[in-house]
Amino acid sequence: MPTPQRVSTIPVAPGALPVLGHLPAFLRDPLAFLRTLPAHGSLVTVRLGSVPVVLVCDPELVRTMLVHDRVFDKGGPLFDRLREAGGQGLATCPAHEHRRQRRLVQPAFRAGRFPDYARIMSERMDTIISGWRAGQTLDVTTAVRGIAADIVVSAIFGSRLDPADHHRLVTDFDTLLAGFSMHTLLPRALRGIRTPGNVRYLEATDRVRRTMTRLTAEYRRRGTPDGETNLLSLLMAARDPDSDAPALSDDELVDQAVTMYSAGTETTAGAISWALYLADAHPEVRARLTEEARTVLAGRAADWDDVPRLPYTRQVLLEAIRMYPPGWFLTRRTETDTHLGRHAVHQGTTIAYSPYLIGRLPGLYERPDHFDPDRWRTQDGRKPRVPATVFGGGARKCVGDEFSLLEGTLLLSTVVARWDMELDRDTVTVPKIPQLTLSPGRLRATLRTPARRPVAG
Repeated sequence: MPTPQRVSTIPVAPGALPVLGHLPAFLRDPLAFLRTLPAHGSLVTVRLGSVPVVLVCDPELVRTMLVHDRVFDKGGPLFDRLREAGGQGLATCPAHEHRRQRRLVQPAFRAGRFPDYARIMSERMDTIISGWRAGQTLDVTTAVRGIAADIVVSAIFGSRLDPADHHRLVTDFDTLLAGFSMHTLLPRALRGIRTPGNVRYLEATDRVRRTMTRLTAEYRRRGTPDGETNLLSLLMAARDPDSDAPALSDDELVDQAVTMYSAGTETTAGAISWALYLADAHPEVRARLTEEARTVLAGRAADWDDVPRLPYTRQVLLEAIRMYPPGWFLTRRTETDTHLGRHAVHQGTTIAYSPYLIGRLPGLYERPDHFDPDRWRTQDGRKPRVPATVFGGGARKCVGDEFSLLEGTLLLSTVVARWDMELDRDTVTVPKIPQLTLSPGRLRATLRTPARRPVAG
């Protein structure tokens, strides 16, 4: 990284309190607090309790940080908590281990695998959504998360996961996610106090790990049925090029299973829930989305061959991800003294960036607070890129980004093709403190059977 000619001091955000720093303002409304910071500089220091954190507010400096992942390695309070359940999986391992894991995991996400994954997705969503009934009221966020979890479990383990194990994983992940932000921000001494909330969080974290360990061991013992391909079987088949021994240990397989489950469930579920919420608030978007899905699908579940004919569905999904990205606040830790732009950054500094903040910058997007799926339309034969920073960048760009977008496109189109959703917007309870991912809170809706189209002629 080039050294700048002039070094600037990193400003400190105003309003810090003794001992607590900026933590009260952050906890009161973290998204609003983040949006105040770019006015103070491209890098701004905030103090969360006793921990100073340098927040990067400039998209180009965020890109620089992501590209130089050996200098700005994954670390800080967020990744300390993630590793408690996810170990050293692809999303959480340090840079020196990442290249090896990426080479081993990458074949499972090659384009040639996607038709098989789409078949799993289509079958599972068809089974679940077919069980919905006209007049039924459901919590959209919970329902979509349940479908996404079912799809990801099927993609990881195949079709043989016991329903009780599946329910246990879903429940424990919900508990883990609900307490994640507070456990990331609380000092270690307070995290260790045996309050009911702390106990639930710690027990759920431990149980997720133990459940995945048992399921992975059972799967290895039984073997993969003939003709079945899933993520776990592909990872188990990976071999060390020098010895032909299994390339991933049992613990590493568990790390990857936890990582894929968490990322594949929460990323997709949040994006679809926000897409439904935002489309409901914009009737012209809802009408185009519904028309496309019902014309293409004619009432059936979407599959791989439908994807090229669902461009607007993908646009709606991308715009929802830009406005409400799943990973809303992410941290890194510097491994050496370095520079970021004109600022000196010392070894051991906790660096943070917010895809939510970057996605709302007026210099990066025109009318950034306006929901406009057409900003992602294909132009001159070129597909638009995924919104900046949402899936990371450089060598650590998310390996499952297209898996998630495929899942989201198929599921969103199937839901709107099958049902009219009458959202009760008065019941929406967007949490003030987001969880690990930026998902809406309760989003109640009543299902209505779509009006039949008149038969032409």
